[in-house]
Amino acid sequence: MTQGPDEAQQQSALAARLSAIDERIADAARQAGRDPAELTRIVVTKFHPASLVTQLHALGVREVGENRQQELSAKEAELNALDVRWHFIGQGQTNKAAAIRRSADVVHSVDRSRFADALHRAAEGDDMLDVLVQVNLTDDAGRGGVAPAEAPALAEHVLSLPSLRLRGVMAVAPLDEEPASAFARLRGIADELRTVAPSATWISAGMTGDFAEAIAAGATHLRIGSAITGPRPERG
Repeated sequence: MTQGPDEAQQQSALAARLSAIDERIADAARQAGRDPAELTRIVVTKFHPASLVTQLHALGVREVGENRQQELSAKEAELNALDVRWHFIGQGQTNKAAAIRRSADVVHSVDRSRFADALHRAAEGDDMLDVLVQVNLTDDAGRGGVAPAEAPALAEHVLSLPSLRLRGVMAVAPLDEEPASAFARLRGIADELRTVAPSATWISAGMTGDFAEAIAAGATHLRIGSAITGPRPERG
């Protein structure tokens, strides 16, 4: 189907934003002495319609992130035929674990054993789910993530659940700390986890404003939203 002028303009703008971010990611990787090919760029499409994921797919995007279970489930169902890897990056509720597992290929936000257990119970057959331990780098216990000191124990618990594959750690940099310092702490936690799970090499860290610091600290997965997608639509 031929695109109208507005759709073509939107696709062109989307392509330009995607290219600009990818150039910045590659530059940051080279400055850190890393190969840009080591990095996975996840496009977060929170609040955007499924049609945007289709547009991104046409531009080569294969890694898509969602924060909310309802939105993840709806988009994955609508776009089931697309070759897309769905990353759930929001706070997971135990009572929604089965729905999350049905739609997600990767869950970045395992922050307590009960949530890990619920994801495991929702397994069907011998399918495996990739998961990351989310670490809270702030002093606010109400924020998502396990306390750094408790991360190894949670990792060991995940390892005991045969339908979950522990891939590494995830975190968000605190607002009141330099990202470089926060991500250096996360790197230390990631290194500690690898002593119990050598294959857990992923570090999901870095968003639009701090991905250069995350890359310098060893991040492997970057979560980029509106810098690529454009402003989020207004919510009614």
